[in-house]
Amino acid sequence: MITIEKLGILLSPTNLDFENNGVFNAGIYQEGEILHILYRAVEHGNFSTIGYAKTEGPLNIIERNEKPLIQRDFDYEKHGVEDPRIVKIEDTYYITYTAYDGVNAMGALATSKDLIHFEKHGIITPHVNYQEYEDYVNCCGGEKLNPKYHQYYNLFAQIGLVEDEFRLLRDKDIVLFPRKVNGKFVLLHRIWPGIQIVQFEDWKELTEPFWEDYLKNLNDYIVLDPNDPFEVDYIGAGGPPIETEFGWLLIYHGVQETVTGKIYHAKAALLQLDKPEIELARLPYPLFSPSKSWEIEGVVNNVVFPTGHAVFGDDLYIYYGVADRHVAVAKCNLNELLTELRKQS
Repeated sequence: MITIEKLGILLSPTNLDFENNGVFNAGIYQEGEILHILYRAVEHGNFSTIGYAKTEGPLNIIERNEKPLIQRDFDYEKHGVEDPRIVKIEDTYYITYTAYDGVNAMGALATSKDLIHFEKHGIITPHVNYQEYEDYVNCCGGEKLNPKYHQYYNLFAQIGLVEDEFRLLRDKDIVLFPRKVNGKFVLLHRIWPGIQIVQFEDWKELTEPFWEDYLKNLNDYIVLDPNDPFEVDYIGAGGPPIETEFGWLLIYHGVQETVTGKIYHAKAALLQLDKPEIELARLPYPLFSPSKSWEIEGVVNNVVFPTGHAVFGDDLYIYYGVADRHVAVAKCNLNELLTELRKQS
């Protein structure tokens, strides 16, 4: 088992209107000793924006904005800009996030050169309803998919909403790799219940015909599907994959269904460096699970939800949302984690 040290809560809600109900699920960008923290800030009524804080070292907060860094600007995100992840490729910061309009939760993109001014590029995930989705995945071998890929379709069919043109395919946990691989952007996303991969040279490629073809061959793009009991319900990518000599280290969340409700665990896997669509190994047990009172009880109970990381020396610091209320930090030895993962390959 990996030795995990839980370092406690780093950020909590304040009395400021935009973050008075929750501060969690933070994207992290490391610049030497400085961490830029973009976190989901929730106000009463469950409306989300993205807040900003900065640390020197892994835990020492030296700056925190009193206003949102990224606001809700468009109809597709009128209820929330949620769960940001951040990377910097060449001279551009890429912020991927979940855009929530009150009904639909879909992947969106914003870019920045300075983390002060942002340009939003809209929805970047498939824009299809569940009837269209089902038709596509059944077109070419949909029966090979984990049956849970049909679960939302079956649910909405039962209640008569499957053809609702305003109820669109949920696609969350949008995470970019921190550099191009073989000259292409590489993106992980989550069409329930697994983690899929997209590789492309230009963002303009992500058109409706692109996604139609992609969904018709969805089975070819699944990187990880739920496997062990700790992730049997569904999984989703955490922070951007970490490049190591042994492969891309992916910290992700796994959800376990129990008789008393869902439990979110932090998990770890290793992907091939030059072909990141190939899984090399994954831990068959959680990296860590809810055990502290502030992880067990909150807005949503029993949640540890990793979304960012930083490396200081040999230590990997994992920043995670707890119980949809706070941002917390856990630490482990990176070499120990990689050694344990390689034992599983």
